[in-house]
Amino acid sequence: MRTIDESTGGHGRDTTHDDTHTGQAARAGVPTIPLPRESAAAGARTPGTSVPAQASTGIADLLRGPVRSARVLLSVPAAVYLTVQTPQGPDVVGVLTSDAARLPLGCVLFRPSNGRPLVSVPSGAPARLGGGRLTVGDLTVSAAAWWDPRPKLPTARPALLPEGVRQLRSALYGEGVPHSAFVLPGLPSGPSGPLAALRGAVRRADVDAALRTATRLIGLGPGLTPAGDDVLAGVTAGLVLLGHPAAERFGAGVTGLATGRTTELSRTLLRHAAAGRVSGEFAAVLRGLVGHGALAPAIATLLATGSTSGRAMALGLCTAIDLVDRTSRPR
Repeated sequence: MRTIDESTGGHGRDTTHDDTHTGQAARAGVPTIPLPRESAAAGARTPGTSVPAQASTGIADLLRGPVRSARVLLSVPAAVYLTVQTPQGPDVVGVLTSDAARLPLGCVLFRPSNGRPLVSVPSGAPARLGGGRLTVGDLTVSAAAWWDPRPKLPTARPALLPEGVRQLRSALYGEGVPHSAFVLPGLPSGPSGPLAALRGAVRRADVDAALRTATRLIGLGPGLTPAGDDVLAGVTAGLVLLGHPAAERFGAGVTGLATGRTTELSRTLLRHAAAGRVSGEFAAVLRGLVGHGALAPAIATLLATGSTSGRAMALGLCTAIDLVDRTSRPR
């Protein structure tokens, strides 16, 4: 099998898009990425044949391990998510079309959602995972290549381009807009809200206080990945990948809080974030911030992901950057 580095430009994507299908996926809480409109050749899939995909190394143990029974968590045109029981507890794996966000728990197909490569199956339907394959309905997916969802950065504590950080903040908050005015749908705003508490923790460089805000953010907001969870995933992954000394403790605290407080999908993504495994879109922004890739299009793509997911993740990353900067600054 080939190994595809997560920095590969095209990811084997077909640049087609269907607004109706993408809208359905976004309303279901599945992050999707807008693609240019082009004519698509649908192409038929023969039932029972194995469909190749690029699989995240974050799910390699599950995919290569013993065959386990699974069930469908959600099925939409852009993604099918399966939940599977493991000795460590429940886990989630996704089969994603090429125009869905490149999540660290996914097998990414080489076709977009408007080509209808995914089967429509009801929640709770049986599936199987393991032995190198994933089967749901008449769809069997196997890994033709692997990609690493942990971005390769120059050092364990990389230096970020100051102009790049300013560019990210400007795109997220808006030019001349105070950070205190930033709001996310589904999250309480104002001086007593959790985002204000998070900003206060950052000003004091207080990681413990930032972690305490997790009790207010976990599971907060609508969708399969609530906005509060997306913020925390961005903070957690940012601290891990930028080398904050308290990153492991913060990640363990967040993942511990997630049990029983949020969705299965979101809990799994938080666990991946604690290991530094992120979406391809988040990884592209981090690489741009260290000068390894074009930053402006990476930011635009991340912010356009899902209804709130991309902006929430970017807010989390900005929070992590501030915490790392204030921790390392001489006092």
